[in-house]
Amino acid sequence: MSFRLPASYISKAHTIFASSAFLCALFVGSRLHYRKIVKNEIAGYPDEWWPSVSATIGDWYPERSLFQIMIALTAGPRFILILCWWLLTRPTMPTLSLLVALCGLVRTLCCGGWVYITSSDDHQTHDFLMISYIVLNLPWMIGSILCTPAGNVVTRRKRYVMFFATIFPLVYFFVRHKVKQIPGAYTKYSFCEWFLIVADIWFDSFTVTDFSTLEVRLMPTTSSSTTPASRIFSDPKVTKVSSTEPTVNASLQNLLYVRFPDLQSWREVGSFSADVYLAYVWWSIFTVLAPSLFYFSVWQLSISGQEISLLSTLSPILLVSPSILSALNTHKGRTWMYLGCTVGLIAYITNYPLLRLLAVSLANVLGSIVKALEWSDTSKIERHAFVLTLGLIMASLSKLINHSVNPIWPIVDGKSGGWNKSGIFLALLAVWEYATRDLAENPDKAAGNPPSDLKGPFFNHWFLASTGLSGLLFSLHCFLADSDTLLANSWTGYPLTGPSPGIHGYLTLIAMAVGLFLSSSSLRDVVEHPIWLIYGALSSYFMYRWKNWPGYFAGLCLATFLSSLVPTMLRNAAFYGKNKPAKVYFTVWLFICLLDLANIWTVAYAFVPAGWLLRERTDIVLFIQMMMIFLGLVPVWRQAASRLTPSDITTSAAFIRYVRSSLALFVIGSILSITSRIPVKTPIPHHAAERLITAGIWTMHFGIDDEGRDSQYRMRDLIRDMELDIIGLLETDLHRIVFGNRDMQVHTRLTAKDLGYYVDIGPGPNSHTWGAALLSKFPILTSTHHLLPSPHGELAPAISAVLDVWGQNITVVVSHNGQEEDALDRELQSTELARIMAATYPEPVIFLGYVVTKPLAKRPNPYEILISDGMMHDIDDDDWDRWCEYILYRGVYRTGYARVSRSTITDTELQIGKFVIPKPGHSIVNASRDDRYLRDYREVFPSTMWFPDEFQDQINPGGVRGHRYHVHPWPLYYRLPGNAPV
Repeated sequence: MSFRLPASYISKAHTIFASSAFLCALFVGSRLHYRKIVKNEIAGYPDEWWPSVSATIGDWYPERSLFQIMIALTAGPRFILILCWWLLTRPTMPTLSLLVALCGLVRTLCCGGWVYITSSDDHQTHDFLMISYIVLNLPWMIGSILCTPAGNVVTRRKRYVMFFATIFPLVYFFVRHKVKQIPGAYTKYSFCEWFLIVADIWFDSFTVTDFSTLEVRLMPTTSSSTTPASRIFSDPKVTKVSSTEPTVNASLQNLLYVRFPDLQSWREVGSFSADVYLAYVWWSIFTVLAPSLFYFSVWQLSISGQEISLLSTLSPILLVSPSILSALNTHKGRTWMYLGCTVGLIAYITNYPLLRLLAVSLANVLGSIVKALEWSDTSKIERHAFVLTLGLIMASLSKLINHSVNPIWPIVDGKSGGWNKSGIFLALLAVWEYATRDLAENPDKAAGNPPSDLKGPFFNHWFLASTGLSGLLFSLHCFLADSDTLLANSWTGYPLTGPSPGIHGYLTLIAMAVGLFLSSSSLRDVVEHPIWLIYGALSSYFMYRWKNWPGYFAGLCLATFLSSLVPTMLRNAAFYGKNKPAKVYFTVWLFICLLDLANIWTVAYAFVPAGWLLRERTDIVLFIQMMMIFLGLVPVWRQAASRLTPSDITTSAAFIRYVRSSLALFVIGSILSITSRIPVKTPIPHHAAERLITAGIWTMHFGIDDEGRDSQYRMRDLIRDMELDIIGLLETDLHRIVFGNRDMQVHTRLTAKDLGYYVDIGPGPNSHTWGAALLSKFPILTSTHHLLPSPHGELAPAISAVLDVWGQNITVVVSHNGQEEDALDRELQSTELARIMAATYPEPVIFLGYVVTKPLAKRPNPYEILISDGMMHDIDDDDWDRWCEYILYRGVYRTGYARVSRSTITDTELQIGKFVIPKPGHSIVNASRDDRYLRDYREVFPSTMWFPDEFQDQINPGGVRGHRYHVHPWPLYYRLPGNAPV
């Protein structure tokens, strides 16, 4: 006796049970709890009218129980389906089929996790398992496609694309719901969520076709024999396997050789991965050079001498020596140089900024040489171009994931978000792969012959090629080294009318991926057409001129333009660098150094020689960049021989697949990364019952501590410990090459995500200021960005924002005034700030600013102007030991004041004031000095209104992490007047 069951029935049962589970829950939930399951924390019916999957299956009885029962019935067919699929594909592809089957098993368990642990039970665990399930769909679906018979692959691939294409709108509408809190956005998100479910079930349902020739056969066994799996799970159409038929190698290498004829071994995949990672390492040490040396400049507020290390990239000039060129232009020579580049990563172990700078400079000396040699190899220049751009995308993605800090930079360590040890290990592994690589593998042919030079100095092509490559590399570094740089240029504040830094940066990576994809497709001729330059020039112009979404969209177009040009520009330079790498690439890096200086001159004009030449002229620098790119394209347009034709392609089809697969992985990674960027907490003030506001002002010193390391994590910890509701941060605009293209908004987003804050970064990097940011536990209703009058010195930024503080509007002003040397600037800036604050009288105002004045100083010093003309009160005019930071207020009751030492973070202290707002309908006008200076002990207030005790030396010697109350050994407290309406 035996029992036979077509295996396709198992697939059908799985599809029916899974579909029925969701449809049943949707039907019952809509009938019994419609308005409850469409409601969310932002809005309800009629703004929201379609339920999310989570609310439908997990929030209410009986639909939750019905769904869980149906999913339990689905589990049996699901596990059998995975087993049948593995047994079917195992004979020809044992390794991959096992890996994919295990992935499918874990994926199924994750599904059970988010089904039976609902969002109302444990929101974070539910979301983690849901995201894990979506991520595991990638290897499951790709592996299934690889193992699917050739005739069925196309249909499966379409369904796979449908599934992951839905993730884009899913993320977009989730951001609109969760971050922008737009009513109705969650309904659109829910449609995408349901479509993912449909696509997921639809994809797995295609195993009906895979199992069409498979049956499950159950039969009794005797004690003397066993039935092999091939008898139990068998193909009824196959009766005998010929002994002469060649056996299929069980290795994964052989599988990939069958599927991808161009791929000879897994080693080629490893070589590609190693090349991309080494390009990532190169971009990392190159982009960290400027912030490593700027540490010294920012302490001295002038040229310090360490800027000479910028010239370390000019090292290709050494290749002018034939002996050096012949020694280094070998596989062994390049291997040693790659190994030497890791010194720049290992430098993280030292706490001495100068030693770190020397190590990074040495790494750039070697890195610039090895790139000059690679970019002179015309036989593999296409490969180097694609790998270089993938390395940049990887570097930008790593910063997107790691709060705008590259995790392998030597200026970070384990305490500040670094993954240095892992990065160094992978770098050494990549160098080992490069060193042991088979040099004879898949040799590429030369990419044509160098075009002949045209007559006349203007068409000296090697110079044009060098100029174009300089402009392109600098533009990539300037705009695309961080995914939020383009976005920050378009930021205008509240209410939100454009993209948000830290949230929408993944779009920049997608735009870069699109550009590189164009260069790997049949459209690459378009990239080399003059009209493409017009497209890029218009994109740069509108990016500079426009704000909000139009400006950012123009920036995305520019990102596509720049990344698409890398193969063309490098191929053009390689034609001439092949015989004269020293001349070509020394010129490239010389121009890049000059552009680096021009970039910082636009904002640091007050501290550098001849700064007036480029003061606030980012437009001039941008025009020079585009003109250099134009010059680099001239040889391409004028010489047909230099145009790439199909017969000149030097990269295999398999390599192009690797490139596109890498682009897909990076894009998916960038989309998934924003789940870690969206704040998990709705901002809630610390002491709502007491109607208490704790506000602080802190100059961040560009997020660099005394050891030259990134300080965002330590900043977050002090902000958390001091329970700040509002904080003004200064010197926060880091979207420049010398700052590492870090995004201080993302730094503050780290604080915002962990602690819950609304964020406004003030004027963007194209406003030529050092930056100002506002963090608030209270909703920001409106905010205005100001560029204060600065005829002589540095341009001063300011933010004036209206906050909703328990139903009352309170204006907060954050500003960074000019330096002591520019008296007229400070007077004009203070006058403008006073006008802004006086315009809201008698409404409450809190001023948090960097003023540069002595307390009680008369006109034209800023103090009297701000106090008298702005109609403000000093937080304590008896505190004579102040110079930079000041807190002023009006229309609220000040109850406390403290000054917290900086420890080794930044170069200034943190000043904090505590305020109580009056009851609604009451205002404070003409309060006398006696009423404002009722000094008292803290015991007159509830303990919830005290400053933390652990920062007092008397209680906790040394304070917390080096922070302690200073100047005043303990906080100052001020009693409320007896008639205060609070």
